[in-house]
Amino acid sequence: MQKKIEDICSHFHIYGDFVVAIPCGNGHINDTYQLTFDQGGTLLHYTLQRINTNVFKQPAMVMENFSCVTAHILNKIRQEKKRNPQSRRRTLRLVFTHDAMPYYRDSNGDYWRCYVYVENCHSFDILEEPIQAFKAAQAFGQFQLDLADLPDRLNETIPHFHHAPRRLKALEKVMRSDHYNRMKMVGPEVDFVMQRASELDKLINLQAAGDIVERTTHNDTKLNNVLIDDFTGEGICVLDLDTVMPGLPHYDFGDMVRTGTSPAPEDETDLSKVYMRFDMFEALLRGYLDKAGHFLNDVEKELLPFSGKLMAMVIGIRFLTDFLDGDNYFKTSRVNHNLDRARSQFKLVESIEDQMSDMMKLLQEIK
Repeated sequence: MQKKIEDICSHFHIYGDFVVAIPCGNGHINDTYQLTFDQGGTLLHYTLQRINTNVFKQPAMVMENFSCVTAHILNKIRQEKKRNPQSRRRTLRLVFTHDAMPYYRDSNGDYWRCYVYVENCHSFDILEEPIQAFKAAQAFGQFQLDLADLPDRLNETIPHFHHAPRRLKALEKVMRSDHYNRMKMVGPEVDFVMQRASELDKLINLQAAGDIVERTTHNDTKLNNVLIDDFTGEGICVLDLDTVMPGLPHYDFGDMVRTGTSPAPEDETDLSKVYMRFDMFEALLRGYLDKAGHFLNDVEKELLPFSGKLMAMVIGIRFLTDFLDGDNYFKTSRVNHNLDRARSQFKLVESIEDQMSDMMKLLQEIK
């Protein structure tokens, strides 16, 4: 595999000698490697990723968005008069091929991209302190703020990605077919979804009425998609830009709540450990509004607490759908892995529902 990756790297504009490629990351979708190159006796690092074309059917469009967004933010950084020392790391920096392309397609038809590895930082799978949540939410809010004036609408690389009513229809379709004979295992989970089905079109209807606005959003704001500086604790860079496309800001904030407020991992099987930590929610709300508050309207702000519940529902539905459909989308590492994930999401929904009145009170205090 090292030889293959070295060959792929030779197509990118990287100086120096290839040393090693180490698999890294714990994402569900792409294959990621940290590269080490020897450049005149100095070891420098890059990130190489193979894009999962089963998930991203139009990888060239994905990379067009990726390139557009990173170039736009980089241009903003260069124009800032008061640039702090972390600004230069605020966006990923693509390494282009010798043909000036943002990706390389190998002989197997696989698409690869490379970018400069962001040094001296880390991410969190589970947040330990509210300040970490605050800084991560600030970074995602800054990301949306940086892209608020993007002149052109991006490609919609996965149409209707967070469209909750369509996700429900997809679930109902696999329920009817039950090709893998798993419906007998998910009665309580299906009932849970159907009891809340009437809420799933709330944001879509408000968007259609013009009360909330389509914006450029990340659409996968797991808190481990923000890099935190090792020394300052600041949120400095947003990762995993495959799903950056037109969307609603609530999808981004809601996914922060979903991934950042529970002390348990996404696939926790002991559901007593799954709940929304209110102090983490408060930190996320304050951090996000510190940046995103500059462009959100009042209706959009009012819907932020609800968005956490909605996104936990949507992702839970997606996990449940994939389980019934034979585990074809998300990577799994054990039997019933996607079902475990769905159950964990639905337990989080219950915890959010229990605290919704307090969440709304906090919003009124902050905004």
